[in-house]
Amino acid sequence: MLGTAITIWAAFQNFGKFNIVIALAIATIKATLVVLYFMHARYSPKRTQLVIVCSVFWLAIMLALTLADYDTRPHEGRLASANTCYHA
Repeated sequence: MLGTAITIWAAFQNFGKFNIVIALAIATIKATLVVLYFMHARYSPKRTQLVIVCSVFWLAIMLALTLADYDTRPHEGRLASANTCYHA
C-alpha cells in the first residue's frame, strides 16, 4: 500500500526533467520487493539467487547497448519527410 501511495503522490508532482527518473526508481524498488519477498527469492538457494543476479546483470548490459545505440542517432525532433522514407 505504501508503494502505491508513493507512486500516486509522485504522479501528481512536477519534478521537471527528473519525472521519469523518479518514476523508474519507484518502479525498481517495488519490483525488487516483489521478487525478494513475494517470489521468495530472499530465502531461496544460493544458485537461484545467482541466476537472478546474472539475469539482472544481463538486462543491464542489453539496456546499456540499446542506449548507446540510441545516443549515436540524430535527434532532430521532427518527423521524417517523404524524401527520407525508403521504399523497397
